[in-house]
Amino acid sequence: MKNPWIVICVIAVVLFGGSIWYGSQASKANNEGVVVTSHIKGNPDATVKLVEFSDLQCPACASFQPVVKDLVEQYGEKLSFEYKHFPLPMHPYAIQAAVAAEAAGQQGKFFEFHDKVFENQKTWSNSATPNVFFMQYAEELGLDMQKFKKHMNSSVLKDQVEAQFNEGQEAGVSGTPSFFLNGEKMTFTTFEEFITQITSLVDPEVANFLKENGLVSTSTSATPDVKFGL
Repeated sequence: MKNPWIVICVIAVVLFGGSIWYGSQASKANNEGVVVTSHIKGNPDATVKLVEFSDLQCPACASFQPVVKDLVEQYGEKLSFEYKHFPLPMHPYAIQAAVAAEAAGQQGKFFEFHDKVFENQKTWSNSATPNVFFMQYAEELGLDMQKFKKHMNSSVLKDQVEAQFNEGQEAGVSGTPSFFLNGEKMTFTTFEEFITQITSLVDPEVANFLKENGLVSTSTSATPDVKFGL
């Protein structure tokens, strides 16, 4: 009679090997068709370049979303805006949201999904199942849901989010949102200061006109203070 322990060990090895094979096949399927891309709005060739490191679960980042969107719409031909992920550890769903946005980006809807996530941040942030809402937003955008669900589990997209986080750390980012204007990290305390710094490069004549006519206040109390990394 064969030693039962040998039989058990053989079965265990087969099952373990099978699980590894299945896992590798599933991972391969989830990464199928994935192309790592940058997310840029406006004019990619513009001389004024604005880069944001942001966290989709960060309320301060959500407050900047309409401000940045308006700037891009106003100065689209003169401004290049690039979004990069910097999910903070304090936000438990930030990475999930980032990967979901990347999954939408695989179908050309990154910024549309990004906008929905920010606009509905309080809803999914307070849910125990945020992916349910992410799938809802994907459906509303008319995405291929089978492809979206697969890409939400893509290791390549997760690696992309992690790579951008590491890039931010190397650039000195410690909180969100953090903006870089033509390679220089921006410092400001109000939305007005933020807008003025960008306008002064994109359209200096307009910026000077506003300042000369007292239409831009130099007081930091003129607009609400910005609260970062919350």
